[in-house]
Amino acid sequence: MQDLIQQLASELDKDPRHVENVVRLLDEGNTIPFIARYRKELHGAMDDTALRNLEERLQYLRNLAERREAVKRSIEEQGKLTEELSAAIDAARTLAEVEDLYRPYKQKRRTRATIAREKGLAPLAELLFAQGPDCPDPTAEAARYVDAEKGVETVEDALSGASDIIAETISDDAALRKTLRTLLEREGKLCSQAAVEEDSVYRLYYDFSQALSRLQGHQILAVNRGEKEGFLKVRVELDRDRALQAVRRHVIVPGSAAMEFIKSAAEDAYDRLIFPALEREARSDLTERADEGAIGQFALNLKPLLMQPPVKGRVTMGLDPGYRMGCKVAVVDGTGKVLDTAVVYPTYGERQENEAIAALAKLIRKHGVEHIAIGNGTASRETEQMAVKLIRQVNEAGAHVSYMIVSEAGASVYSASPLAAEEFRKALRWAEAANRPLAARYHRTKKKRIRKKYAKRILTWYREEIL
Repeated sequence: MQDLIQQLASELDKDPRHVENVVRLLDEGNTIPFIARYRKELHGAMDDTALRNLEERLQYLRNLAERREAVKRSIEEQGKLTEELSAAIDAARTLAEVEDLYRPYKQKRRTRATIAREKGLAPLAELLFAQGPDCPDPTAEAARYVDAEKGVETVEDALSGASDIIAETISDDAALRKTLRTLLEREGKLCSQAAVEEDSVYRLYYDFSQALSRLQGHQILAVNRGEKEGFLKVRVELDRDRALQAVRRHVIVPGSAAMEFIKSAAEDAYDRLIFPALEREARSDLTERADEGAIGQFALNLKPLLMQPPVKGRVTMGLDPGYRMGCKVAVVDGTGKVLDTAVVYPTYGERQENEAIAALAKLIRKHGVEHIAIGNGTASRETEQMAVKLIRQVNEAGAHVSYMIVSEAGASVYSASPLAAEEFRKALRWAEAANRPLAARYHRTKKKRIRKKYAKRILTWYREEIL
């Protein structure tokens, strides 16, 4: 436990005592908002972002420790755990490194190498891959393993099977994978090409190439969407010659009689097994990084909206601006119950604007409207100008009406749902948004995955920080 505390303190540059206190509070079931606000003396006034980073890193390190133990148990049950392997697993700093070490001992599906071993070609592969001083000529040695009963009918069959075994052995080498992974992160590129001839919103990515280390989150997400929708073909590129140079340096013994044979097997291992796996891993890491960035941006945009004080318990008029179809109007009471609806046309001309002001003034007097919420979409500016004249007129008559502009971000998604009112959907949303900004924003969120993952956290934060 103390080693974990020291590691967290070192990585996050925090006082070990504060880190230990936070870990204890988290283990007791306390939430991040509670710790950030009510236990400042225990964590040295860390903000909620630092506390959340600590929580996420703590969970990762604990998962890493659990996986290390599970891998060691599995290998020990096979009777293959050595002191050196155990020390290497304990020294692994990431889950990927642990999995690389476990790969040679993991139960595999039936592969070409498995079939070759069943044919008795493992000794041939081991002898050639050892590349010792007494290494025989591959062709001459392979002739000894020809056995029609086992399915090895020719020397070529024996060499092919031995090559498959060697390729899988090279692919399972944890140190080699780490070297190639580092090379890919440093020099790899994400490339996309058009999969169709038609124009689309993804035209910017029809001939796109960018270094993995310089990719922006929005680029990653756009490329992923374009690929999913069938507009783009996406691949990760790495200089093959540079990668093969690293592979050969790692596995080939110069001057060996089997050098050319091992070189061919190494190329097969890289092309067929290693690079496809590294490409999938890189794409997954990029997507995870982009998702985290999108969630962070979402939180950054959401906070000022949540901190906006709600117009609670007031009769509110919602205006959904528009040109051709007019401005939709809805009036709700303090509980969100619909009191009245209408359509006015303030953008059609001066006469229509005066008629709209008269109609809305009548609704204000009738229902005692205290606040007007205006959507910020098409015709919002003209509607706001009309609202200012309306408010001036009714306030001179003794009313106390104010107005606000409400974000329309994502509103069409919700307003088109069967849950919304049949004709005055968006106007109702503006009025509701003024009364309940958190609920309105939650319903307008387009990313369902983000909604699902963070709804609980947002609601907890809202209760503890605002209410």
